[in-house]
Amino acid sequence: MKQNLIMSFESSCDETSVAIIKNGNKILSNVVATQIKSHQRFGGVVPEVASRHHIEEITFCIRDAMKQANVTYDDLDAVAVTYGPGLVGALLIGVTAAKTVAWAHHLPLIPVNHLAGHIYAARFIKPIVFPALALVVSGGHTELVWMPKEGEFKIMGETRDDAAGEAYDKIGRVLGINYPAGPDVDKMAAKGHDTFHFPRAMDNDDNYDFSFSGLKSAFINTVHHAHQVHKKLNHDDLATSFQDAVIDVLVDKTMRALKKHPVKQLILAGGVAANHGLRSRLEKQVDQLSGTELIKAPLKLCGDNAAMIGAAGYIFYKEGIKADASLNADPGLEFDWLPNEAK
Repeated sequence: MKQNLIMSFESSCDETSVAIIKNGNKILSNVVATQIKSHQRFGGVVPEVASRHHIEEITFCIRDAMKQANVTYDDLDAVAVTYGPGLVGALLIGVTAAKTVAWAHHLPLIPVNHLAGHIYAARFIKPIVFPALALVVSGGHTELVWMPKEGEFKIMGETRDDAAGEAYDKIGRVLGINYPAGPDVDKMAAKGHDTFHFPRAMDNDDNYDFSFSGLKSAFINTVHHAHQVHKKLNHDDLATSFQDAVIDVLVDKTMRALKKHPVKQLILAGGVAANHGLRSRLEKQVDQLSGTELIKAPLKLCGDNAAMIGAAGYIFYKEGIKADASLNADPGLEFDWLPNEAK
């Protein structure tokens, strides 16, 4: 039986990753070279620094991924790569490496949307059943994506300003938390209470869009005012108040979308999908719906990694989707909009 071995590349932001995936749902290797420590001193990702690290790490990641998977280039069937969205300089490193491998070893090159990769990380839990809805929440993206069939994606709603994960990092700086702030804010939120009642922006609007810039500003203004009047605030309560505001909007919009567009599965994906508060709230809400199953991306695959790109790449490989040597980075790449939600 053919193994369908795909070498996949992910370099859209600050993680250099190469994986070998079998049949789209088995990880033979998934090497991730993180840059977190390099960016912590800046409080966020610096694009030029990220690109430089990708150049330094990409060949080592290829070597280690093949060694761990115990495969040779002759065993591979295709090469998949993230070509957008993301930081253009970072994307170019992965795209160039993938094109080089594909050309040198006469392998088909599969272009993958980074967000499709996040969604298809769910395949490592179980097959996706359609129609499906995906809530993708990360440092750069917050979107509700309708999937009527395999490999087809339509945006129902997205953030109009800050992504949820970006807002976590920005309020984390105010609390003195190193980048990335999400995991620590999540832990603090489990110990506090919603005493500040921050705004739930757009929660009652008749659409599926999100906005977190007002929440971020309300949080920062609250903390700065307290400093000015020499008032000490409970950081756990601040974290809880912020996180509850984020989760309320994410879950409310998602549940409204599920009721209007019933699906067989709801997929929670992206870096913020590792947030325990969000996972728990969605579990409780979806349990009350008949006929919809919640599939959460594995915790270890919520962040950026090449395994998820390999899972999505396998689907596109089966559909005959290929790129040639002209493939370029597309930092603004996005899915089409669902027609009745088009902006």
